[in-house]
Amino acid sequence: QVQLVESGGGSVQAGGSLTLACVTSGYIYSLAWFRQAPGKEREGVARIYRRAHGTLYADSVKGRFTLSLNNAKSTLYLQMNSLKPEDTGMYYCAAATTAEDLQAKDFPYWGQGTQVTVSS
Repeated sequence: QVQLVESGGGSVQAGGSLTLACVTSGYIYSLAWFRQAPGKEREGVARIYRRAHGTLYADSVKGRFTLSLNNAKSTLYLQMNSLKPEDTGMYYCAAATTAEDLQAKDFPYWGQGTQVTVSS
């Protein structure tokens, strides 16, 4: 049974940093972060393969966000630097048992979400 529990959200001023964490359990091949702002569709932020550690980032976060994986702790991290107001939203950890890119429809397992608010 795959389970995902996120933490680490909060409020920060533009230019600041936050680190999100997602504690996982169960068999997982692909892990990803998605975000959803009010009134907008859910969008992919970044994805990593659990064994090969291959990463994929949305263009909007390249160079600012970094994924890392601690397999011993079964925890996925998203380090977010140089945050912008447009990064505001609910951030979700998602998992799949197959190799996937960054389409929400391909991830069957989701955490409850953690809110990130960036003020200007």
